[in-house]
Amino acid sequence: MSKIVSKYIECYVYLETAGVNKYLLLKRSHDKHPYPGIWQIVTGRIEENEAAYDTALREVKEETGLKIKKLYVLPKAGSFYTAHTDSLHLIPLFLAYSDGCAVMISSEHTEYEWLSYKEARERIHWYNQKENLDMIEEMLCNPLLKGTFVEIKIEKNKYNK
Repeated sequence: MSKIVSKYIECYVYLETAGVNKYLLLKRSHDKHPYPGIWQIVTGRIEENEAAYDTALREVKEETGLKIKKLYVLPKAGSFYTAHTDSLHLIPLFLAYSDGCAVMISSEHTEYEWLSYKEARERIHWYNQKENLDMIEEMLCNPLLKGTFVEIKIEKNKYNK
């Protein structure tokens, strides 16, 4: 029987400038396996005894150096299947609002860019992440939907000072 596991997070980092949403994409290092050289959002592995939202804060800090102003849980989970382990992975999805100051990428990545929705959608590698970006942009641009984001209250912690 297939296992269901949850050990990764995805976090879409955005800012708003002049009424336009910009999304942060990171280019994986060419020596980073799997999937070298792809453009992606912030992703990461949940550590033992770590809450998924704390993983999102930690990974944003480690991969970008950014401070998150607000963190939201998205209204669906990501998923993928791995045949060699016969496991279905469920991925908590987060949206992080940042001021975008002083991005400092980690050695996992070689470049970063703040992109408009259309530019980010074209550049993101994974189709399911494109779909998630579609949902996020629709929710951010529709005042009736924007109010439905569930905010996670960020305590002052070592990842968000």
